[in-house]
Amino acid sequence: MNCTLEGLFCQKRQSDRMCDTDGKSSVPNGGSDDPEPGEGREEADTSAAPEAQTSPDSANLSSVPEGSEDGQDRALANSEQKQGPGEEEDTDSMDGSGLYSLTEEGERESEGGGQRERGKDESKRSARKRNRPSGGATRHSSSSDDDDEEEEEEEEDAEEEDEQAMEAWLGADLCDLSRPSWHAVPSLRAREIGRDSHQFVRRVCGARGLVQRLELQGRLERHTGCVNTLHFNPSGTRLASGSDDLRVVIWDWARRRAELEFDSGHKSNVFQAKFLPHSGDSTLAMCARDGQIRVAELSATQRCKNTKRVAQHKGAAHKLALEPDSPCSFLSAGEDAVVFGIDLRLDRPANKLVVVKEGEKKVGLYTIFVNPANTHHFAVGGRDQYVRIYDQRKINEHDNNGVLKKFCPSHLVSSESKTNITCLVYSHDGTELLASYNDEDIYLFDSSHSDGADYRRRYKGHRNNATVKGVNFYGPCSEFVVSGSDCGHIYLWDKNSARVVQFMEGDRGGVVNCLEPHPHLPGLATSGLDHDVKLWAPTAENPTTLKGLKEAMKKNKRERDEDSVRHGDQYDTQLLWFLMRHMRNRRPQRARRGEGGEGDTDESWSSPDSSDEEEGGPDHVQCMSS
Repeated sequence: MNCTLEGLFCQKRQSDRMCDTDGKSSVPNGGSDDPEPGEGREEADTSAAPEAQTSPDSANLSSVPEGSEDGQDRALANSEQKQGPGEEEDTDSMDGSGLYSLTEEGERESEGGGQRERGKDESKRSARKRNRPSGGATRHSSSSDDDDEEEEEEEEDAEEEDEQAMEAWLGADLCDLSRPSWHAVPSLRAREIGRDSHQFVRRVCGARGLVQRLELQGRLERHTGCVNTLHFNPSGTRLASGSDDLRVVIWDWARRRAELEFDSGHKSNVFQAKFLPHSGDSTLAMCARDGQIRVAELSATQRCKNTKRVAQHKGAAHKLALEPDSPCSFLSAGEDAVVFGIDLRLDRPANKLVVVKEGEKKVGLYTIFVNPANTHHFAVGGRDQYVRIYDQRKINEHDNNGVLKKFCPSHLVSSESKTNITCLVYSHDGTELLASYNDEDIYLFDSSHSDGADYRRRYKGHRNNATVKGVNFYGPCSEFVVSGSDCGHIYLWDKNSARVVQFMEGDRGGVVNCLEPHPHLPGLATSGLDHDVKLWAPTAENPTTLKGLKEAMKKNKRERDEDSVRHGDQYDTQLLWFLMRHMRNRRPQRARRGEGGEGDTDESWSSPDSSDEEEGGPDHVQCMSS
């Protein structure tokens, strides 16, 4: 049978070739579709051969019994022969393209990012080739084009290395987020039956799920300058704000209206205004760029009786530190390196506690905070990299300059960069200390550690350069860290993992300086270069997606690295631009100061160590935060 099939097949092919030689058509049914004169003979052969194979093969296959193995093998072989040597698989068909797509996807997934990068490089090279001039210009510029390609490839490699280094920097010093410790439905059910109801609010305020739902609730608009300070009264019903317009406003923030507005009595930017605890919200302590420490006496009829100066620094005074249970005593720190202890019960309230020094050099101060668990201890920070802790009961300037202990990140101890501490705060129980460094990161220290101990956690991604920014804990048990940034955003980190859990646009002017959590509710107030106060609460339907966070963090890091190379001094041109702008905006306000607040006076309760001098220079002309 095999011999018969092969013989018939060979005879038929010889007869077809003879017909083609005589110029006769090989198309069945007498068709006249002859090839065009310009077409080759091979084309005729490939078109005729498959038709010629049909009759004998089908005749022979019909004689093979169904189901036999020989018949199946021959059918398979015959189908392969029908395809012919001149036919190829149709790669444009749906089946072929689908198979290719699946294979390509598998390869891309296995090869990862490298394949995508090579694809991008190839497309860029092909684009450059299309843009090249034609003719002789191509020949003359081929070598220069090759050099350009090499330079571009080197730049791309450098960018890829920078990107990898950036990813490594962002991923360092991070821990895994713990599982949420608070769940809404079980907590609400437990509260309904009276179980742990006294802990409900504390757990709500410290819940990560609510932090991730913070959103803007409203604005408080009254000031005509950037708002440098915010402070809630102990009950959380009133909010005090101070501004470059030299005025202080007491807000009923829930109703979003001003209860009282008065002239602070200061001659320059108001940096802080704070309610003294247990004073019935009738006493407000203030400090400013003019170095004065003033106290405002408020009446129950929403009037300011008077403001009095109680101390005077030689230079700007940026921060006040309240003692948690004292309605009449607090501390102040200034750029003259002096810390005053102020007791309003004394005839001369101001008492110089210490002059902060490193060796024989004075260290100007930007921040001070009292330990809430041990009010004899206070911490200061300023124009160097050290956090210093003092004990008011045993300050001996001849013994280690009176310092109880100092903390500093190990990599900043011998750093040549001029690093400053712009703000520091104790945690709710005094066991931890948070410090924000100028154009560096935020560091968490254990206040119980010995002198010289390194930091425990590092929080990064923001930028602290254009102004002196605040930093704070958020949550009743200091569960989170919150800070503003030069990029105009607000960052909230989980304290234990150092991961960003909330990222919000906080200031159209570009810088967020002050962040004040509410003492009892899950919310906070913020301010910056904008002339308003913003209120935030966890009312968003869905938790944040952190959209744009990675790009903002990378941008802040690149700008920080570039500025560290360009500028050796701690103040750059961006800062000077801010200062000049706000000084111009403040001139009309000084002209209006004749209105004043009722009973304003320059009566001085200052100590003999105080001075009315104001030092000049660029360090003292800042739009500082609280």
